[in-house]
Amino acid sequence: MIKPMKYKLFILTTVFAATAFVARANNTDPSADENKKTDIAGGVTHTDTRKPLGNVSVTAYSSSKKEKVVYTDANGFYSFSELRAGTYRLVFEKDGYKKVTREKVTIRPDEGCQLNVEMDNEEEFRLLPGSFFDFD
Repeated sequence: MIKPMKYKLFILTTVFAATAFVARANNTDPSADENKKTDIAGGVTHTDTRKPLGNVSVTAYSSSKKEKVVYTDANGFYSFSELRAGTYRLVFEKDGYKKVTREKVTIRPDEGCQLNVEMDNEEEFRLLPGSFFDFD
């Protein structure tokens, strides 16, 4: 005969296992899918230091229409999902850095694309003191 404490433990374990199994079988949340496909992914680094750049705006354009904007994380990583198959122009922008554009980035059905980019500091325009014009 099963002792009452062991019986309760057996029932509790069975219920927990069954609940976990049903929850996993009924999971329809696409963000919970570990194998979720990304259409375009990559990293953004500084040209000279090779350090990752966070908070870079990455915009995907199809023809002339803006499709989607994402931002790089602290490790310089970005990814797009749910883009239609086709050809895109990607624009990478961050204050203090030169804008980078990648033309003709092609997404094919059921294939991912990796695109890594390097960004360089924007050149500063400085006025030097002195006389440029001589009015005699």
